[in-house]
Amino acid sequence: MAAAKAPKWIERRYSVLWDEFKDSSFRMEDAVRVLVERNKDREEEVPVYLSELRKVGWLRSELDPQDARKRIYTLKKVYKDIEDLIDTSTTEITRSEIDALLKKAADLIRTRVDYSFILILLFLKRISDKWELDFQKAKEEAMEDGLTEEEAEEEAKNAAYHDFDFPEEYLWDNIRKDVSTLPEKLSEALKTLAERNKELKDVIDNVDFIQFTTSRENAEILRQLVELFSVRKLHHVSPDVLGDAYEWVLGYFAPQKAKEGEVYTPREVIRLLVEILDPKPGESVYDPASASNGMLIVSYKHVEAESGKSEADKLFLFGQEANHKTLALGRMNLYIHDIKNHNLAYGDTLLYPKFKEGERLKQFDVVIANPPWNQDGYEEERLKKGDFWKSRFRYGFVPKQSADWAWIQHMVASAKDDTGRVGVVIDNGCLFRGGKEKAIRSAMLEDDLIEAVLLLPEKLFYNTGAPGAVIILNKNKPEDRKGKVLFINASGEYEKHPDVRKLNRLGDKNIQNIVKAYQEFDGGDGFARAVPLEEIKENDYNLNVTLYVFPEEEIEEIDVEKEWNELRIIEEEIAGVEEKIEGYLREIG
Repeated sequence: MAAAKAPKWIERRYSVLWDEFKDSSFRMEDAVRVLVERNKDREEEVPVYLSELRKVGWLRSELDPQDARKRIYTLKKVYKDIEDLIDTSTTEITRSEIDALLKKAADLIRTRVDYSFILILLFLKRISDKWELDFQKAKEEAMEDGLTEEEAEEEAKNAAYHDFDFPEEYLWDNIRKDVSTLPEKLSEALKTLAERNKELKDVIDNVDFIQFTTSRENAEILRQLVELFSVRKLHHVSPDVLGDAYEWVLGYFAPQKAKEGEVYTPREVIRLLVEILDPKPGESVYDPASASNGMLIVSYKHVEAESGKSEADKLFLFGQEANHKTLALGRMNLYIHDIKNHNLAYGDTLLYPKFKEGERLKQFDVVIANPPWNQDGYEEERLKKGDFWKSRFRYGFVPKQSADWAWIQHMVASAKDDTGRVGVVIDNGCLFRGGKEKAIRSAMLEDDLIEAVLLLPEKLFYNTGAPGAVIILNKNKPEDRKGKVLFINASGEYEKHPDVRKLNRLGDKNIQNIVKAYQEFDGGDGFARAVPLEEIKENDYNLNVTLYVFPEEEIEEIDVEKEWNELRIIEEEIAGVEEKIEGYLREIG
């Protein structure tokens, strides 16, 4: 049966009790022990929780046959098993089924466990199932070539037939055989895989399942997660379905992780940026703040949708990320999406960019990013300690409290002179702040690098309600765009987020409207306008979008005579009512 509606605090206690007792009976003192020990509840509160569980129908209560003064409790099963949600009779798992599996996993861990455990297990299960599939295929081909079954099995284990060198003892079904050794086996598996596959180094070996399961509660969560992922094989899941599932996990936990400082760029914002920059087969795309690699994945999917997978595979993808854990999750994300033509690097981009050509910075066709907004600590003295600082920060140095224009300058320096297009999602304040930022902004405007500035709607991002902006820069503007900047006021281009009550999002129609205005380099009705550089200079190089385009409000025409007549009628009706009330008051004296 599906779960009845209940407050989160009741769901939490139900989950703790179910983990302990399942559908076995227990007494009040048992419930007290579990909730006090595992959920830090107070003993006197436990009867209240049991009472609430009975009210929502999640708990049965009956007299204790051994002591009529006491009661025995039994929890009802209120959530469907994953087996009920997934049709195990078919070979290929569907999008809705993988979604159901991950939602069950997310519900299981809630906010108690880092979401990366779900992603690591999903990744390990995928590569394990894929190894088995490739093994079977290679074995059959070897036997067709005349090898005995034993010889064919040995041949099929060769790493040449597989994406990864994967020892059989660490295949998923071998790991889960003994529940008591799950943490050790998982940790050994991840460590061994990282040692035998250099591309997995620092990707899957930074999760410590042994440390994680030192608490009894976490050990049970791990057991349930492993069993959850064991329901179906993942080798026949398409990369699109599995990739979307991976992205769903990132998005689902984004509000929680935003409170911890992690930045998640909504995929609709990335789609907008990619549609504007329009990467082509054979081009290179670079994200200097790559995080989970959403920018690179959406760029790949854009080319795939336009020209097919074979052409998308000709795209060269590059990314650099300063957070080890985030970089690891990003590597897994690319693999899950079956995107192999990529080059990712670890390090602080503003100080030590990793992509070079000889003694100079490597340049790309498309440079795209949502770098940390208003990142502090990158003043002149520090940036001068980094690589290629003269060529990268030629327009000036940023104030200590905000590196926004340092990121933008790095991105421009990383773009090719002939085909280089740059798109950056950035804090709206960098468009109009003075001081050092104004000096950089004015110099880049004078060099005619800024092609478009776009004001986004508010409440698009999980970590801030601020609207944010998009700046498009072009080292080789078309002739008809030179000496101008296109301003787009998209503050009203949004729809309510379907899952997160306080958020907005860009809908398909919103994205189309914005991209169309960019492509036409014009607009109307206060939505978009190409502004000559002279006008921007008059505004002291201020790029605040609302200075140049502001949605025109419809002015309602008022029929004064009609409104006056209606007001007179209302006043006469009020006078009549007042006269009746006075009469009633006189009657009751």
